[in-house]
Amino acid sequence: MCGIVGYIGKEDSKEILLRGLEKLEYRGYDSAGIAVANENGVHVFKEKGRIASLRESVDANVVAPVGIGHTRWATHGVPSKVNSHPHQSSSQRFTLVHNGVIENYDHIKRDYLQGVTFQSETDTEVVVQLIEKFVKEGQGVEEAFRGALKLLKGSYAIGLLDEQNPDIIFVAKNKSPLLVGLGEGFNVVASDAMAMIQVTNQYVELIDKEIVIVTRESVTIKNLEGTVVERAPYTAELDMSDIEKGTYPHYMLKEIDEQPLVIRKIISNYQNENGELTVDGDVRQAMVDTDRIYIIAAGTSYHAGLVGKQYIEKLAKIPVEVHISSEFSYNMPLLSEKPLFVFISQSGETADSRAVLVQVKEMGFKSLTITNVKGSTLSREADYTLLLHAGPEIAVASTKAYTAQISVLAILARDAARAKGIEVDFDLSKELGIVASVMETLCDDKEEMEQIAREYLATTRNCFFIGRGIDYYVGMEGALKLKEISYIQAEGFAGGELKHGTIALIEDGTPVISIATQEIVNLGIRGNVKEVVARGANPCIISMKGLEEADDRYVVPAVHELLTPLVSVIPVQLISYYAALHRECDVDKPRNLAKSVTVE
Repeated sequence: MCGIVGYIGKEDSKEILLRGLEKLEYRGYDSAGIAVANENGVHVFKEKGRIASLRESVDANVVAPVGIGHTRWATHGVPSKVNSHPHQSSSQRFTLVHNGVIENYDHIKRDYLQGVTFQSETDTEVVVQLIEKFVKEGQGVEEAFRGALKLLKGSYAIGLLDEQNPDIIFVAKNKSPLLVGLGEGFNVVASDAMAMIQVTNQYVELIDKEIVIVTRESVTIKNLEGTVVERAPYTAELDMSDIEKGTYPHYMLKEIDEQPLVIRKIISNYQNENGELTVDGDVRQAMVDTDRIYIIAAGTSYHAGLVGKQYIEKLAKIPVEVHISSEFSYNMPLLSEKPLFVFISQSGETADSRAVLVQVKEMGFKSLTITNVKGSTLSREADYTLLLHAGPEIAVASTKAYTAQISVLAILARDAARAKGIEVDFDLSKELGIVASVMETLCDDKEEMEQIAREYLATTRNCFFIGRGIDYYVGMEGALKLKEISYIQAEGFAGGELKHGTIALIEDGTPVISIATQEIVNLGIRGNVKEVVARGANPCIISMKGLEEADDRYVVPAVHELLTPLVSVIPVQLISYYAALHRECDVDKPRNLAKSVTVE
């Protein structure tokens, strides 16, 4: 959700900024812009729509060694060229890009900026106008920048250019991700290391309410009181080949196909010298000490958490509650005496989850983050971290991160069970290896998945997914995938819940995709299918080998019953992909959605 890049050095900044913004397209955006500075002043180029449109508008004759760029996902004001970033102050001396939400921007307008004529509908413009006001009142630029930040309430990641000081980029962050990258004779700014990995892999993490003075030769970090902060850089471990599509038409298809490899990488990274899958000793002790686990997540990660609850309760015998992060933050339930909070987030930057983590830390409770991004905010601020080892996930619709989350949750549950002396009657490492092989088989069956998509989803306006037990959670994820990228109205329901209201929506030809991989509820879910067929539904049953019946549309090779969500989700991922493809939707960047939701 939104992205920032910046460059200051000796080369022309335009192409570096544009390439950086292209690497941030996965985050979701509706407009983009860059501002570059040279001896002739600051030059701003911005457009509604894709970065390709921005490229066409950039003046190739402007050569500038300093610049900032931005991809915008609209929060305040409709997507438009006027509302896109960068924004400038009234005199055009100051130019600013911003990620986040300024919650008190109306109050700042009223109390400080009554005489200012605003060009946009955004909260962002308030910040740049406020900085100019303070400078006009006699403050130095750094002092004005710091003073403006002290007045802001909400989240921000900011890059600022001053036309009169073109050899500096002023940077600040609070609750929104931002990094500074280090180079030889240049430095960069990025919301995500991926954006600038082509020029450097050395990055400095920024902490909330810090400002940074970035020149081509130096990076100076200060807190809001002006005290200098020393911090060593880290190496971003990203492989450029992981970030490119290669021969694939879409990132989503590439990431679906990468899932077997991800499972094997997880096994490798969590296996000890005895071949057992284990977690860090401190995490294990936290699992043993807790009396209840609270999983906090959103979207796809929430669905993974529901599966994880089954693993932890069945294997480790620890009670688990799964909560949507945006609800938990404002409606916290009565907690147990020794809770452990587990935050699941692909990006590690999910704002709603971080809001809960802040509360949890204030209450003194232990926290664990399960994330794909080392050094992310949720990872850095939690007590413990378990990494997904899934590699960069670019498509907005999560696939490999979801199955990685489920796999790591299974390892966490198995390790906790061992630590508590609870017998588990299967070898998780071996069973995950079988899962990886079955995933490969399913990924190779794309023609059949495409045919199912044509058969059931080519013209439909809605679709239902049903399942019981752990299959219900897969149905919820399948429905989310389908509506995310194909815009078909899709919902996932517990099979037995249909007759309590939802069956009223069944019409002739309504597709109902049923997941049937659990022996204990197999007859029940098949009874639910008969109920919807009697009302005219078009049933598509995805079952597991050993439970299949003659009319099942697709049969998944058998894996351990607890691990079926890792394989039954592959068909619904691919079916959703092909449904979106044949509806001519933007598979990797669906409308209105962002990959990393960094505002509440």
